[in-house]
Amino acid sequence: MARFHIPPPALPSPRLRGRGWRSWRGPRTWAGVDRRPPPVRRGRSSPATAAAAITSAGAQPGTATEPPRYGADPGPYPRSSPCAMDWQPDEQGLQQVLQLLKDSQSPNTATQRIVQDQKLKQLNQFPDFNNYLIFVLTRLKSEDEPTRSLSGLILKNNVKAHYQSFPPPVADFIKQECLNNIGDASSLIRATIGILITTIASKGELQMWPELLPQLCNLLNSEDYNTCEGAFGALQKICEDSSELLDSDALNRPLNIMIPKFLQFFKHCSPKIRSHAIACVNQFIMDRAQALMDNIDTFIEHLFALAVDDDPEVRKNVCRALVMLLEVRIDRLIPHMHSIIQYMLQRTQDHDENVALEACEFWLTLAEQPICKEVLASHLVQLIPILVKGMKYSEIDIILLKGDVEEDEAVPDSEQDIKPRFHKSRTVTLPHEAERPDGSEDAEDDDDDDALSDWNLRKCSAAALDVLANVFREELLPHLLPLLKDLLFHPEWVVKESGILVLGAIAEGCMQGMVPYLPELIPHLIQCLSDKKALVRSIACWTLSRYAHWVVSQPPDMHLKPLMTELLKRILDGNKRVQEAACSAFATLEEEACTELVPYLSYILDTLVFAFGKYQHKNLLILYDAIGTLADSVGHHLNQPEYIQKLMPPLIQKWNELKDEDKDLFPLLECLSSVATALQSGFLPYCEPVYQRCVTLVQKTLAQAMMYTQHPEQYEAPDKDFMIVALDLLSGLAEGLGGHVEQLVARSNIMTLLFQCMQDSMPEVRQSSFALLGDLTKACFIHVKPCIGTTPIAWLFAHSLVSQCLDATRVGVGAEMQPYVQMVLNNLVEIINRPNTPKTLLENTAITIGRLGYVCPQEVAPMLQQFIRPWCTSLRNIRDNEEKDSAFRGICMMIGVNPGGVVQDFIFFCDAVASWVSPKDDLRDMFYKILHGFKDQVGEENWQQFSEQFPPLLKERLAAFYGV
Repeated sequence: MARFHIPPPALPSPRLRGRGWRSWRGPRTWAGVDRRPPPVRRGRSSPATAAAAITSAGAQPGTATEPPRYGADPGPYPRSSPCAMDWQPDEQGLQQVLQLLKDSQSPNTATQRIVQDQKLKQLNQFPDFNNYLIFVLTRLKSEDEPTRSLSGLILKNNVKAHYQSFPPPVADFIKQECLNNIGDASSLIRATIGILITTIASKGELQMWPELLPQLCNLLNSEDYNTCEGAFGALQKICEDSSELLDSDALNRPLNIMIPKFLQFFKHCSPKIRSHAIACVNQFIMDRAQALMDNIDTFIEHLFALAVDDDPEVRKNVCRALVMLLEVRIDRLIPHMHSIIQYMLQRTQDHDENVALEACEFWLTLAEQPICKEVLASHLVQLIPILVKGMKYSEIDIILLKGDVEEDEAVPDSEQDIKPRFHKSRTVTLPHEAERPDGSEDAEDDDDDDALSDWNLRKCSAAALDVLANVFREELLPHLLPLLKDLLFHPEWVVKESGILVLGAIAEGCMQGMVPYLPELIPHLIQCLSDKKALVRSIACWTLSRYAHWVVSQPPDMHLKPLMTELLKRILDGNKRVQEAACSAFATLEEEACTELVPYLSYILDTLVFAFGKYQHKNLLILYDAIGTLADSVGHHLNQPEYIQKLMPPLIQKWNELKDEDKDLFPLLECLSSVATALQSGFLPYCEPVYQRCVTLVQKTLAQAMMYTQHPEQYEAPDKDFMIVALDLLSGLAEGLGGHVEQLVARSNIMTLLFQCMQDSMPEVRQSSFALLGDLTKACFIHVKPCIGTTPIAWLFAHSLVSQCLDATRVGVGAEMQPYVQMVLNNLVEIINRPNTPKTLLENTAITIGRLGYVCPQEVAPMLQQFIRPWCTSLRNIRDNEEKDSAFRGICMMIGVNPGGVVQDFIFFCDAVASWVSPKDDLRDMFYKILHGFKDQVGEENWQQFSEQFPPLLKERLAAFYGV
């Protein structure tokens, strides 16, 4: 089974199979961390524990409202109606609630559990319970602030879970109390009330609470600081959570009044208020809200006025605004770009790291703009040293990373060390001529960096240097090399470590310029793998992986063998972080070296298998990836009795230890899929129990999904990742075992299950099931053939998932495909002509059309004119390979059947033919005959006129290779 993969840019993070880098374009990542995590608001998290049971008591509250007035004079804002104000809690019940609030803060976990699991559930039976919670939050000022805030957070959770079932008087009482007390003297209570307000609003209440926004805007005019700040805090949270709704007709576009109102407060005397005002407006930049676009010049003018504000939170929000404006309204910034760059250079060095981090984002965003080179080139001499300085670990970083702990391999991983792992289906892409052959972009990002998992200045600086290296290429090196020499050989380990990170960050963009220095630098980096500091050893692993392609291009004894030897030692390092980095780096080296590693397989397997007994939980998952990548890289060379005996026992032992519901199965199944494909018949002794368990996992997941669909109140939704990994391993078995899988399929109900999977609501399930269908078609078409009439193949293509079923049209099927060609061809032609179709889908659709044309040319050729142009443009950038070969043979055969179908777009066919570097002799001959046949048909004079349209390079290649 062909598995094509679009590799994203590599950065220093653990690799896990099938989980590619997120795109640089939002959220950006470095070392597996989103560059713009969702805003975390202090005090908004759900409490781990909560308060408990009371008796229902008290009168029912009422409401009072006033007509909406945006931005009016403050005046006397509304108070509760008499019945709401008269509501008083039962004293005994109130004392019970207070006691339970205190119990929920107890350090005794048993006490907390009783509160959370028993008493809170009892209390929520009583609608009045929520009256008690809001009463404690807003009126019981004799209690300490944490207890009052906790009461509000429990109420917030109740609102999230049950607000639609609140009796209207209770809901009205809560809303009135929030508005009446938004100006509480305590900032913690104000923040909690703001959270509660936006939670109610997010439950669809913005439309049902028409007085909310007008009253909050009125309160901004209050001369009382607490009232103004509390109202702004609530508005900021509403803007964060409901930005689209605020700019919609559903609310009569309140932003038209709110944006100008916010802009007035940019000049407020309080820095907190100024910060709130900027943060509110910032929420609407990326969506280009019309109300903001109408005031964009005033907004930018006000931002410039605040650029040197004394308050770091204000400066941070100014930087954030400029970064977003750079992306969506660069036209308004260009006249001021020199001044903005100078400002951001200063702010990237701000003494407040949060400000520096926001400013550093500017360079990442600027690198994506077409004007980057033009506006930034003259500033590189200032910028590069600033970014390099930002890449050094701070003291707090080292503390968080336990940088002074050198050996921790015996310390078991804690639960928080192990991030939840989600499987990604094996998808198909094709290698492109435009992609760098060094593979340096192939790594993964989806793991944390332990305690330092937040996006920080070090990671942002390194990411900025990476993207700028891709913009400026070798032009960056004169500014960087003098710094780099001092850093790499610095006596202080923390400085040397930052230099190694710098060297890795520029690897992709500056590779050509770095080549002359690599014969000296690579041995130095290999030497750093033995450094006494674990953090130096780990970053050296990553940086070396960034230069793996160059290492492999040299004679093996020069760099490959020493690097492989040292990385294998580091895989058995005493430090878990180094183990992790070494495993990831070795997997990258495996992908680059491929069969170059065959002479060392015994040594490699000895090391990897020994690591099974050495690794803690987290690194064990990364070890599976290294083994699976090794299998992918060396292929059938792994199918030797000696290697099988070393590798399979520990894998099967882990396989037997894990239960069906254990998510550690994901990486193990992925690993086994690659191993089974590589071992081929060598996997036969292990195949039956593995096959049966995979079928069982699919069957159980489908059954759970059906029960959940029928009775969602009784059953939980199943985790379909179990089904996806099982389908992928079955694909690996079918590919590796070939015809040997026929008996296993015959004794199982996999075709019935596959039919259900192909209609699943989750795209990843459908992808994997279509891939398995393709592999079973190749391995045992005898079992697929009876099901084709009922299998939703046409539905499959119509839903744009043809890329996962390529191999169902393998040449070996031949005439068996004829009855089904028309079933799918119309959908294929529709997809290849569809605007904005993803490039990968276009390529795979073109491959499939070509293959169909190869096995059934008479059936496909009549439609040639409808797809030949997009077919040629889709495949012109694909590297020479077997997929491309079979597709072009098909198109040549179709042209033979219907030459008129290509006449109108023959120039595109010529261009596609010229994209071949070294076609096989018989395919070259097919091209030759078609080109000369067309030339002979139109005559020499017409051909000369026709070929005048060719770009010079195309004309040159066709003349050199085909004599036309």
